[in-house]
Amino acid sequence: MSDTVNSKRGGARSGAGRKKGSSVYGESTRAIRVPESMLPELKVVLGLRKQKARNTSDHSAVILPAEQLTKLNIPLFNGKVSAGFPSPADDYIEKTLDLNDLLIQKPAATFFVRAEGESMLGAGIHPNDILVVDRSLEPVIGKIVICALNGELTVKRLKSIGKEIVLGAENPAYADIIVQEYIELVIWGVVTNVIHPL
Repeated sequence: MSDTVNSKRGGARSGAGRKKGSSVYGESTRAIRVPESMLPELKVVLGLRKQKARNTSDHSAVILPAEQLTKLNIPLFNGKVSAGFPSPADDYIEKTLDLNDLLIQKPAATFFVRAEGESMLGAGIHPNDILVVDRSLEPVIGKIVICALNGELTVKRLKSIGKEIVLGAENPAYADIIVQEYIELVIWGVVTNVIHPL
């Protein structure tokens, strides 16, 4: 009898399990072990992947820089351009500039994210701007940070009122968010640059 019972347990069964590519992420998945300290961040990343799988036109996904940054040196003129009265032109090229060197100090700790909403207009962050985020920088009071609030990403200025942490908006039309104990807050990184199209 025990042989009969054992033959019905374990092993591959025809038609069992999920079809390949049918997960909530729109592709095959695989089980791995990860450090517990990384779980909150990974849950946010997976939540974003679920959103992206549901809506392929989603523009809020996190974008990672290329693993191998290529150099593209562009001439950098010595003179500055006046935003006030015009000044005599100076065509002397001081050196070349690579935007990767300017925007990305630590490639392994950097990611990009597209901004959404108007709560940070006062900080020069507009809808659809690309934010350059460095995870290696300490998120100290006064910095603009990317954080996940209960699994939803937001960009805000980190403030404090007394002992309370506040995520401050840079637009009077939006209220600051006081981080209460019941709010799950994970700070992803510090915004270092904004890429804003004209």
